Amino acid sequence: MQKNKQKIFFKFKKKNMKYWLMKSEPDVWSIDQQKKTGSKGATWDGVRNYQAAKNLKSMRIGDLCFFYHSNIGKEIVGIVEVIKEAYLDKTDKTGRFVAVTVKFIKKLNKSITLEEIKKVKELSHLSLIKQSRLSVMPIDSKSWKILNKMGKV
Repeated sequence: MQKNKQKIFFKFKKKNMKYWLMKSEPDVWSIDQQKKTGSKGATWDGVRNYQAAKNLKSMRIGDLCFFYHSNIGKEIVGIVEVIKEAYLDKTDKTGRFVAVTVKFIKKLNKSITLEEIKKVKELSHLSLIKQSRLSVMPIDSKSWKILNKMGKV
Protein backbone atom coordinates (compact mmCIF):
# COMPACT_ATOMS: atom_id res chain seq x y z
CA MET A 1 0.00 0.00 0.00
CA GLN A 2 2.78 2.46 0.89
CA LYS A 3 4.46 1.98 -2.52
CA ASN A 4 1.23 2.88 -4.29
CA LYS A 5 0.90 6.05 -2.20
CA GLN A 6 4.43 7.10 -3.21
CA LYS A 7 3.73 6.46 -6.89
CA ILE A 8 0.60 8.59 -6.66
CA PHE A 9 2.56 11.25 -4.77
CA PHE A 10 5.00 11.61 -7.66
CA LYS A 11 2.37 11.29 -10.36
CA PHE A 12 0.18 14.17 -9.20
CA LYS A 13 1.97 17.36 -8.31
CA LYS A 14 0.54 20.30 -6.46
CA LYS A 15 -0.10 23.49 -8.36
CA ASN A 16 3.03 25.65 -8.64
CA MET A 17 5.25 22.91 -7.20
CA LYS A 18 8.92 23.51 -7.84
CA TYR A 19 11.75 21.05 -7.99
CA TRP A 20 15.27 21.46 -6.67
CA LEU A 21 18.58 19.74 -6.17
CA MET A 22 20.40 20.05 -2.84
CA LYS A 23 24.01 18.97 -2.39
CA SER A 24 25.54 17.52 0.73
CA GLU A 25 28.85 15.86 1.37
CA PRO A 26 27.90 12.33 2.49
CA ASP A 27 30.59 12.28 5.19
CA VAL A 28 28.95 15.42 6.67
CA TRP A 29 25.24 14.69 6.05
CA SER A 30 24.10 11.64 4.06
CA ILE A 31 20.79 10.41 2.71
CA ASP A 32 20.86 7.70 5.39
CA GLN A 33 21.18 10.32 8.14
CA GLN A 34 18.35 12.28 6.52
CA LYS A 35 16.19 9.15 6.49
CA LYS A 36 16.77 8.59 10.22
CA THR A 37 15.22 12.00 11.02
CA GLY A 38 11.82 10.64 9.99
CA SER A 39 8.79 12.86 9.52
CA LYS A 40 10.23 15.71 11.63
CA GLY A 41 12.92 16.19 9.00
CA ALA A 42 16.18 18.05 9.37
CA THR A 43 17.39 21.61 9.00
CA TRP A 44 19.24 22.29 5.75
CA ASP A 45 21.65 24.96 6.93
CA GLY A 46 25.18 26.21 6.35
CA VAL A 47 24.51 27.58 2.86
CA ARG A 48 26.70 30.66 2.39
CA ASN A 49 26.43 31.27 -1.34
CA TYR A 50 24.01 34.11 -2.16
CA GLN A 51 22.52 32.41 -5.23
CA ALA A 52 21.98 29.15 -3.32
CA ALA A 53 20.47 31.13 -0.42
CA LYS A 54 18.11 32.87 -2.85
CA ASN A 55 17.02 29.42 -4.04
CA LEU A 56 16.35 28.36 -0.44
CA LYS A 57 14.18 31.47 0.00
CA SER A 58 12.17 30.46 -3.09
CA MET A 59 11.31 27.03 -1.75
CA ARG A 60 7.75 26.34 -0.63
CA ILE A 61 6.24 23.63 1.54
CA GLY A 62 5.65 20.55 -0.61
CA ASP A 63 8.43 21.30 -3.11
CA LEU A 64 10.53 18.24 -3.89
CA CYS A 65 14.32 18.13 -3.98
CA PHE A 66 16.84 15.66 -5.25
CA PHE A 67 19.40 14.80 -2.57
CA TYR A 68 22.85 14.84 -4.17
CA HIS A 69 25.99 13.41 -2.58
CA SER A 70 28.77 15.82 -3.54
CA ASN A 71 32.54 15.30 -3.50
CA ILE A 72 32.26 11.62 -2.52
CA GLY A 73 30.14 9.79 -5.06
CA LYS A 74 28.87 12.80 -7.03
CA GLU A 75 25.43 11.30 -7.53
CA ILE A 76 21.73 11.86 -6.94
CA VAL A 77 20.74 9.35 -4.27
CA GLY A 78 17.27 10.33 -3.06
CA ILE A 79 14.34 12.71 -2.80
CA VAL A 80 13.38 14.98 0.10
CA GLU A 81 10.41 17.31 0.59
CA VAL A 82 10.41 20.86 1.93
CA ILE A 83 8.35 20.88 5.15
CA LYS A 84 9.32 24.31 6.51
CA GLU A 85 10.04 27.36 4.40
CA ALA A 86 13.06 29.65 4.80
CA TYR A 87 13.95 30.92 8.27
CA LEU A 88 17.09 32.43 9.75
CA ASP A 89 20.00 30.01 9.77
CA LYS A 90 21.10 29.65 13.39
CA THR A 91 24.62 28.74 12.25
CA ASP A 92 25.04 32.13 10.54
CA LYS A 93 26.33 34.75 12.96
CA THR A 94 25.70 37.56 10.43
CA GLY A 95 21.96 36.90 10.20
CA ARG A 96 22.03 37.11 6.39
CA PHE A 97 21.48 33.49 5.46
CA VAL A 98 18.53 31.13 5.74
CA ALA A 99 17.77 27.46 6.23
CA VAL A 100 14.82 25.24 5.33
CA THR A 101 13.61 21.97 6.83
CA VAL A 102 13.32 18.91 4.62
CA LYS A 103 12.12 15.38 5.26
CA PHE A 104 13.15 12.15 3.61
CA ILE A 105 10.81 10.80 0.95
CA LYS A 106 12.76 8.00 -0.67
CA LYS A 107 16.07 6.70 -1.94
CA LEU A 108 16.31 6.34 -5.68
CA ASN A 109 16.17 2.75 -6.87
CA LYS A 110 19.29 3.55 -8.87
CA SER A 111 21.67 6.38 -7.99
CA ILE A 112 22.39 8.75 -10.88
CA THR A 113 26.03 9.75 -11.25
CA LEU A 114 27.14 13.14 -12.49
CA GLU A 115 28.83 11.37 -15.42
CA GLU A 116 25.50 9.77 -16.43
CA ILE A 117 23.75 13.14 -16.20
CA LYS A 118 26.40 14.80 -18.40
CA LYS A 119 25.73 12.22 -21.14
CA VAL A 120 22.05 13.24 -21.50
CA LYS A 121 21.70 16.11 -23.96
CA GLU A 122 18.35 17.22 -22.49
CA LEU A 123 20.07 17.79 -19.13
CA SER A 124 23.05 19.81 -20.41
CA HIS A 125 21.45 23.10 -19.27
CA LEU A 126 21.29 22.12 -15.59
CA SER A 127 23.16 24.21 -13.04
CA LEU A 128 24.60 20.95 -11.76
CA ILE A 129 26.71 20.92 -14.91
CA LYS A 130 27.05 24.64 -15.66
CA GLN A 131 27.58 25.90 -12.08
CA SER A 132 29.09 22.88 -10.41
CA ARG A 133 29.86 24.67 -7.13
CA LEU A 134 26.25 25.81 -6.54
CA SER A 135 24.82 23.79 -3.63
CA VAL A 136 21.08 24.46 -4.06
CA MET A 137 19.61 24.79 -7.54
CA PRO A 138 16.29 24.63 -9.37
CA ILE A 139 15.37 21.68 -11.58
CA ASP A 140 12.76 22.20 -14.30
CA SER A 141 9.85 19.74 -14.50
CA LYS A 142 11.05 18.13 -17.76
CA SER A 143 14.47 17.44 -16.23
CA TRP A 144 12.80 16.21 -13.01
CA LYS A 145 10.90 13.62 -15.03
CA ILE A 146 14.01 12.52 -16.96
CA LEU A 147 16.03 12.18 -13.75
CA ASN A 148 13.23 10.24 -12.01
CA LYS A 149 13.20 7.83 -14.94
CA MET A 150 16.99 7.48 -14.78
CA GLY A 151 16.71 6.80 -11.03
CA LYS A 152 13.98 4.22 -11.66
CA VAL A 153 11.48 6.07 -9.45
